[in-house]
This record gives sequence, C-alpha cells and structure tokens, in this order.
Amino acid sequence: MDRPVHRVVNLIEDADQRILNMTADTARALLLDARPDAMLDVQGSFALAARDGETVLMARSLDRPMRYFLAKETAGPMLVIGERIDDLKRVLDSHGYGHQFHPSYTRMVPAHHVTALRLIGCPDPTPQQTRFFAPPHATMSTDLQVIGDAYVAALHHEVTEWLARQPKTEPIGVLFSGGIDSGAILVSVYRALFDSGQSPSRLKAFTLAVDGGGADVAQAREFLRRLGLEMLLEVVEVAAERLDPFEAVEVIEDYKPLDVECATVGLALLRGIRERYPDWRLLLDGDGGDENLKDYPIEENHELTIRSVVSNSMLYQEGWGVGAIKHSQTYSGGLSRGCVRTFAPARRFGFAGLSPFVRPSVIQVAESIPFATLAAGSTEALYGLKGEVVRRGMRSCFDLDFPVFEKRRFQHGAVDDDVFRGRFAVPPERYRAHFHSLYGQSAP
Repeated sequence: MDRPVHRVVNLIEDADQRILNMTADTARALLLDARPDAMLDVQGSFALAARDGETVLMARSLDRPMRYFLAKETAGPMLVIGERIDDLKRVLDSHGYGHQFHPSYTRMVPAHHVTALRLIGCPDPTPQQTRFFAPPHATMSTDLQVIGDAYVAALHHEVTEWLARQPKTEPIGVLFSGGIDSGAILVSVYRALFDSGQSPSRLKAFTLAVDGGGADVAQAREFLRRLGLEMLLEVVEVAAERLDPFEAVEVIEDYKPLDVECATVGLALLRGIRERYPDWRLLLDGDGGDENLKDYPIEENHELTIRSVVSNSMLYQEGWGVGAIKHSQTYSGGLSRGCVRTFAPARRFGFAGLSPFVRPSVIQVAESIPFATLAAGSTEALYGLKGEVVRRGMRSCFDLDFPVFEKRRFQHGAVDDDVFRGRFAVPPERYRAHFHSLYGQSAP
C-alpha cells in the first residue's frame, strides 16, 4: 500500500539563509502561501523548504543551488534536501541507502519556481513547477538613457539595502577585473558607503594575477585611476601551479568547461584572499551582469541565434526553461545551473557572497529592455548595448565618466594565453569522467 513521505531531511540550515527582510520561518510561511508570487516578498538569498501534509514545497533564489533526492524506505519515501550532491549521498550512505544513489538521480530546484512534490508511494512523483517570478518582457522604451537610469538605480537600491543590514565595522571586498559588471558593483558600494556616512576604507577591490600575467590587473588599475580610486586595489598573485580544474570539478560538482574554468580561477582568488585575511567574510561580485544584458558571444554556441537570445525571456538566466526538452532536471539551465561556479567556491572558503545583478528587481529591469528592437538583428549592436546602458546610468546616477572596456571572461583576464592553454588543455569529456569517478562510476 502506498504511504506518504514519513520524513524530510533538510540539510540547509536557517543560519545558511541570507534573507534581508524577514526570518526564515516567515519566509517559509510565504512558501506555503497560495500565491506563488508571494516569494517575491523575500529579499536576499534563500533556499527554503516547507511541508504541508504529504506535499513538500521548495524554492530558491537564482544565486544558490538547492538539490534533492527521494529515497525509498519501508515506512515510506524519505526526501533529502541539500546544496551539494555529495551531501545527499552522505546522508543516503549513513542510512544504508547508498545503493539507491546515482548523481543523475539528484534533482535541482529551478530558480524562480516553487517546486511541489506530493510524496506518495512508488514510483517517484513528478514535481510540479509553479513560476513565482515572471517579469514583463520588452516593455520599456528604446531610450537608452531611460534604460540606463532604471538599471543602475535598481542595482544601487539592492546594494544599499544589502549594506544597511551588514555590520558597519566589517570589511567588504569586490572580486574586481575592471570590467563593466565588477566596476558597476564597486562604484555602487563605494557610493553607498559614502552616502551612508560610513568609511570607504572598508572596501577593497581584489584582482587576480596568475604568474604576474593576465590583462585584468592593468585594466583594473586603469579603471580605478580614471575614477581616482586607486587606493582600493589589492592584487592577489597566485602561481599557475595552483590552478587545478579537477579540483574545481569537485567543488562545483559539474563539468561544463566554461564553468570549470571560471571556478578554477575563482578558487585561486578566494584561496589567496583567505590566506591573506583569515577572518574576511563579505564579498561581492558581478555574476549575472552578462546574462541580464545578453553580453555573450552567440557565435560560440551553435544552438543559439540572435533571435532566440532576444526573444526568449530569461534565456541566459534559466536556460530553455523547465518545460523544454533540453531542460536538465539534474542541473537546471543557464545561470540557474552555473550559479555554483561562484557559490560553491565562496562557501568552500567561508565567504558570504552577493551579486546584486541576480536580484529579481534588477532582472526585471533588464527583461523590460526591448533588445530585439534595439539590436535589429545585429549581434554587434547587441554586444554594444551593455556598455552604453551602464555608462549612461552611471553618468546620471553618480555623475561620473564610467570606464568601459572590451568584454573578457574572468578566466581569460586573470592569466596570459600561454598559461591558460597549459592549465586548461583538457578535453571536455575528462571533466565529465572525473566527476563521475568521484562516485565510483564511469561517465555515460
């Protein structure tokens, strides 16, 4: 006879939530609310689960993973919830259910959705996904000044709200390349500190240099020089030998090459900061800025066209969506999958991270931009929008001439070309094979 779930093992503790405006209990009550968009009232970073009889509801913000596994017990199904795949396996092993585990059987809660499992019997139920964040698409005017003002204002509001809830004596770091996204974050934090009467000396811009190379250091110095903020820069130098992409695979529990490369240099930078500052906690980054303003080279992905990029709501944030054939239940899609490249390394070294670009209020402004009209079918025009939007917004909001440099991925800016080729000359299938070897399995 089928039995309802008899227990839920939730490994994500309330202390791990980064909710700014309410307690975790209050947020869980909103998760049980009949209105799916009630979760938009929860400000900050969260991965929440709540039970209503035989139904378990789960939801997370875009910036962090939330995974689950349904194990079969004699008394009924047991649901295990956690941030990491290896944590789920550890619980199953401890209960004698390791034989039920396979990494592809784990499930990721997709961002911006309430996942509902009605946990009765066998076979496992199909979860119901109800979207709680559905911003209007392409509704703003084509005036780039209006767009820039709205985008930067939304970014600065999120930074200001976050800063107001942090201890006023605690130092703040920005993972800084001198690019548009990290530059916008740094300027916003600096102004928020100044305007609130706090000392900007709390702030540092951490820039990675591998074997003294990479273009980011020179770019970061030039960015800060133009704004008179050179005193904020701190270069973290790391030897190339410390770049280990297979360590990154283990930390992010994924094997997509671009995410592995990004996580590899991210681990090196965070390890360097931690060795230098054992007690440092608060870090900000620009993750999500490229996704918001669609600043990725479409030519590098043969599955994409400019039409698909500008016409599909939150394509870069969520992938093709939970209703699409290409949606991965194990990993989700887009930044919803790639969030671990930033979250997991920060968690590994004990940092509390934030990217204001992933907040719904900022994404909502980005989604309202009429990219299709502005780009008019031109990838060159599309790629030029990001710098123009942010530059105009920074001029209007902060009265400064914001430096804009050519886009460069983090992993390319921190190392020179020879070092990059040497450390990442790995066939992509080896990353996948290494991931599966962690569980004593061969890659499919």
